[in-house]
Amino acid sequence: MQIAAPHYTEEHIVAYPVEYLAGIDLYNAGEYHAAHDAWEERWMGPVTPDEKLFLQAMIQSAVAFHHLQIGRPGAARRMYVMAKEKFARLNQPVFMSLDLEEYQSQLDRALAWLLSVPDPREIEQPEIVPPIICLQPGVSAV
Repeated sequence: MQIAAPHYTEEHIVAYPVEYLAGIDLYNAGEYHAAHDAWEERWMGPVTPDEKLFLQAMIQSAVAFHHLQIGRPGAARRMYVMAKEKFARLNQPVFMSLDLEEYQSQLDRALAWLLSVPDPREIEQPEIVPPIICLQPGVSAV
């Protein structure tokens, strides 16, 4: 039995809010609605504008997968597009130790099919592999 590599380190546990790390754990477990709840808890508090934008993009990307889980590809597409827009506005390659370029690349591989037709309900959902969130070593400013 292979043991999975940790998604973050002790350094991250000390540096980052518990809601952020809990959201990562839930997201990686496929619990997208619960990840949304964890990140929203942090998002609603006193955070910097960049962290708020980052968390909103993460929330929307999680909700996109939640909508797919419950058979709502149109809603998933809206959340995917909104998340992409927020990541573009954030315009940072790494935020809170998450490689945003890599995360977005994984997100696009999983969800770009939603943009391939005018209405994603018209096609059968392909097999998708959701992103796995793994924080980079070191701590980046919030």
